[in-house]
Amino acid sequence: MKSIRILTSIVVLSLASAAFAQSDGQRTAAPKSDAQKSFEQLKTLAGSWEGHAKVDPPQPDMHSNMPTQVILRVTSMGNLLLHEMKPSERPDNPITTIYMEGDHLQLTHYCDAGNRPRMIARPSSDPKVVEFDFVDVAGSAQYGHMYHAVFTTVDENHHMEDWTFMINGKNGEVPIHAHFDLHRTKAAEVAAR
Repeated sequence: MKSIRILTSIVVLSLASAAFAQSDGQRTAAPKSDAQKSFEQLKTLAGSWEGHAKVDPPQPDMHSNMPTQVILRVTSMGNLLLHEMKPSERPDNPITTIYMEGDHLQLTHYCDAGNRPRMIARPSSDPKVVEFDFVDVAGSAQYGHMYHAVFTTVDENHHMEDWTFMINGKNGEVPIHAHFDLHRTKAAEVAAR
């Protein structure tokens, strides 16, 4: 009798293990969403980048051909892409985080204007282009806020970033566009997951 109970327990455990392994295999085999594919594409940009900014219209603290360094780092077990921009003539380093929020690829920009705009990636027909649209902003937008961002991968050593900042003008918000043409100076030390 005791051996039948042991044998029954082993069979039940074996079946449960097989069912769990099969369901786990099905989860990893599920097709990735467009947002997940975009996130995977952006994570390939992990590393150090240098280039120049083209700002339109030019601003007192940001002019065209301003040297800029960008560092992208995959962190939090592959769940977060950390973006740090270091313009050569500015004392601050704006930080941006990119991560999956449910079914959406979300960007939060920690701005030197003292606020945190959030953006969501839109579906793209070009897998090398990831475009983010404004959702909302936390904190004061008195001095303006980041409104739009586009990342375009040219190849493994070249990408471009286009950022739109909305500044308060006499007749409402006025867009300021910054285009960064960036070339890799150092690959990421840890491979993107």
